Amino acid sequence: MKTTPPRALLPAGLRAPGRWAVLPAAVLAGAALGGGYGALKTPQYAATSYVIVVPAEKSDPAAALGFAQAYGRVATDIAVTGDAQVWAGVTADTLRKSVQAATSPDAPMISITARAERPSKAVSMADGVARALILNSTHVAGSTGVKVVQFSRATKPLAPVSPSAPLSALVGGCAGGLLGGLALLVRPKRGTARGEARHSRQAATPASSAAVPAPAVATHQPEAV
Repeated sequence: MKTTPPRALLPAGLRAPGRWAVLPAAVLAGAALGGGYGALKTPQYAATSYVIVVPAEKSDPAAALGFAQAYGRVATDIAVTGDAQVWAGVTADTLRKSVQAATSPDAPMISITARAERPSKAVSMADGVARALILNSTHVAGSTGVKVVQFSRATKPLAPVSPSAPLSALVGGCAGGLLGGLALLVRPKRGTARGEARHSRQAATPASSAAVPAPAVATHQPEAV
């Protein structure tokens, strides 16, 4: 009595012991790369300054919210064209890359966040952009009916906002483990598909040859006289 052998739960490629060495190696490589990046990268500090848009006398209070959204979109442009470069002590390109402005949909407030390698530089950049916004709004207050005032100056950050070396190593190890696991799952699947295709071609060859009929042998019959 013939019995069918039980199917393996894992493909042949995954059952090989050497294949599983890829996963810990990928985790260690990712952790090493991530930790090295976090240790060598210069830490970044962030400082945030807040300004608020207030309506002038006899102006619609609802207009302040709309102007706050507008000032938030052009904050870096106003800072570059104004004196923010002088106050912050950086170039215009640095202001565009390192300063971001965000607005609130409920209040006419603008937050100005600057990132730099030194805490004092981040503070001067954030306050410089806020000062440029205040000065610009004062010049055009007669036509806009609103002005920007300082709500809160930037405070000196105590810790960097960039990821530390242990955190970078952890993220790198997770990424390496994910890539190693995908490599283990994808590569054996290709080899198994090729083996099945080769086996099906070999099994189909005898059947096709047996289906072809042999040529008939012609018999000679004598003609009747």
